[in-house]
Amino acid sequence: MNSEINLLTTVGAPLPIAPSKTAKQAPVKQSSGYSFQDAVRKEIVENREVKLSAHAEKRLRERNITLAPKDLEKINTALGQAASKGAKESLIIYEGLALITNVRNKTIVTAIDNLGGGASQVFTNIDSAVIVG
Repeated sequence: MNSEINLLTTVGAPLPIAPSKTAKQAPVKQSSGYSFQDAVRKEIVENREVKLSAHAEKRLRERNITLAPKDLEKINTALGQAASKGAKESLIIYEGLALITNVRNKTIVTAIDNLGGGASQVFTNIDSAVIVG
């Protein structure tokens, strides 16, 4: 009797619970080919990429500014650096552009070009700045 008790207490993992004989099991649905792993992978990819707000898209279009995938990759890296420091709203300076970003959502909120063009420019409601070289 003693050896049985010791055996049960040294297992280390929770014991499986036997299903109730009276409980009905839900029928297993056929998979649509979209697994949990696919869903997690999709979520990681979507959260890794920088997005543009409607306002930022409008500003970039008005100023004939195109951001290539390599530009977005560098901006995304800058957002990651800001996030690692606990930033929430960051100014990213990238190749003559000032980008106001929401770090948590990885979203460019607005874009300003022609930095240093003589006009005074004040940026408010930011808690950090990243200069991309």
